[in-house]
Amino acid sequence: MIIVATFIVVVFLYSLFSRRLDGTVITAPIIFTCAGVLLILAVPSLHELDVERESILKLAELGLVMLLFTDASHIDLKTVPTKQRLPLRLLTVGMLLTILLGAVVGCAVFPDLTVWEAGIVAAILAPTDAGLGQVIVESERVPLRIRQALGVEAGLNDGLSVPFLMCFIAVSRAGTEGGGQVFLKYIAEQLGMGAVVGAAIGLIGGYLLGYANRKEWMAESLQQLGLVSLPFLSILACHPVGGSPFIAAYVAGLLVQIGFKDADTHSSEFAEGWGQLFDYFIFFFFGMVVVFHLGHFNVRHLLYALLSLTVVRMLPVAISLIGTGLSSATVLFMGWFGPRGLASIVLGLVFLEEEARLPGEETIKLTVIVTVMLSIMAHGFSALPGIDRYARKVEGLGAATPERQG
Repeated sequence: MIIVATFIVVVFLYSLFSRRLDGTVITAPIIFTCAGVLLILAVPSLHELDVERESILKLAELGLVMLLFTDASHIDLKTVPTKQRLPLRLLTVGMLLTILLGAVVGCAVFPDLTVWEAGIVAAILAPTDAGLGQVIVESERVPLRIRQALGVEAGLNDGLSVPFLMCFIAVSRAGTEGGGQVFLKYIAEQLGMGAVVGAAIGLIGGYLLGYANRKEWMAESLQQLGLVSLPFLSILACHPVGGSPFIAAYVAGLLVQIGFKDADTHSSEFAEGWGQLFDYFIFFFFGMVVVFHLGHFNVRHLLYALLSLTVVRMLPVAISLIGTGLSSATVLFMGWFGPRGLASIVLGLVFLEEEARLPGEETIKLTVIVTVMLSIMAHGFSALPGIDRYARKVEGLGAATPERQG
């Protein structure tokens, strides 16, 4: 009860000062993560608290389904192929190289991990967090094209990470022998059936919502409720056929826009309301988890975290942007501001919910915790100084530079 009460109080206090905190280095993720940390430090008896693990993990699963659906449904796919295709470069070459390099670094830093376990770490930490990078994507001092590329990347890469994560988990369970068969079965069942279910729900649900809306059958207050029921239908429909509810929710979110043109508006409103409350709770819970594991961290976890936020992120971004003509300042700026946050936390919880019972599970968990915590602080406190420094660099560039095109 004390956990819920504390969280509600922090939400109330944050709401009072939220406008004053906008545009400062004190972000909501920092506030709620620190609140979770301080709660456990202030009430040591909570160390003995038996938190209902299954309930939290199920909440994380539902949260990821909603996150994937809302992210996909409010992304305008027409913005992906912009001039020189910056978002597409980040989501293809950049994303694949990030996972590959993350796995290679994982094997080097943690020799006891198998290549598939290292892949799990890399997939969990591959997506960037639009919430942690909100100051960046909303700052008019950053060229629109750069803001848009980072925003689209953060909106789509969580969904792209899910197939890799679930595939690595499936193959890790099977071990080296039989890994190929497990992989093919995973592709057919999890990805294939998940995509089919998601397409059906997205297309049919979107058509029905759009038709009812045009006929004025729907009360305006219930349009959002009708839309957000679709990802829950994805979970129910995937259960009997063995499909991945995460893939289904993502595909449904992409395709619902075809029949229901207002999907992006309603999903954004949900994300800014109830969805935001869920986000805050996840960061609050994450702060408590950090304290629970303080005595288990070691220098290898910190080393991987530092490499993940720098080399593993920045080198693939630099390679993916070759040939765009962007300045070195822009490449460095886009490489650094790829924060790890909500998506990585939830993907980590989903990994635990899978109960793969892998030998490297503890290493995976601790590495994700350290990396996300470091990112919350480092990217939060460096956002405004980073924008100031980058803006001064951009001011010296001409109007015809690639940064200002498109």
